[in-house]
Amino acid sequence: QVQLVESGGGLVQPGGSLRLSCAASGFTFSSELMRWYRQTPGAQREFVAAISNSGQDTSYLDTVKGRFTISRDNAKNILYLQMNNLKPEDTAVYYCHRPRLNDWGQGTQVTVST
Repeated sequence: QVQLVESGGGLVQPGGSLRLSCAASGFTFSSELMRWYRQTPGAQREFVAAISNSGQDTSYLDTVKGRFTISRDNAKNILYLQMNNLKPEDTAVYYCHRPRLNDWGQGTQVTVST
């Protein structure tokens, strides 16, 4: 069955960096568009970034452009989100998403605070 397992979240100070990973299994990862979303309590999930199956095309939420980078390793079936210059408003649970069949990971908490 399809599994998406996120890792790499944690507590970081403003201006710091984290790299999230999403290990994918149960489908042909290299053939599919993948996305990252995030969610704060009481709010809807928010699109953060997307990457084409080859990795050549990416798109971002405006507020993370220039700070976050989405990438993928199709040989290892892993999706990444490199987050730099983190801000308190980036605090959220971050989710890996497979749009084709609307599969979601369990999420990983990112907290940006002093």
